[in-house]
Amino acid sequence: MPHLRFRAVEFDHVKALSTKLVDDLEPLMVCPREDFTLEHISTTFIFDGEVSDAYPFVEVLWFDRGQDVQDKVAQIITEAIRAELEEPEQDVAVIFTALTPSAYYDNGSHY
Repeated sequence: MPHLRFRAVEFDHVKALSTKLVDDLEPLMVCPREDFTLEHISTTFIFDGEVSDAYPFVEVLWFDRGQDVQDKVAQIITEAIRAELEEPEQDVAVIFTALTPSAYYDNGSHY
């Protein structure tokens, strides 16, 4: 925990940015690096009946850490993707889903 799910970012790019991204997020989120999960999701985007290109989309599932931390996390993720793609103006969507600790189980016990 937290879980970061990457869509419309190639696998090799997610792999390449993963170490520095967790390095940057770990102190901000006050979370040990071994608790981070990064997932690459292969997707196909469709618009008006046709396959379409999409810009990078990152979903963050986490225990809420407040608006200030959320804003900083979104900025770090956006900058990491832009740097990896070498496209400083790349549109990047970051969407947060706050999980409830009592509904999150690890080895049969909730947080």
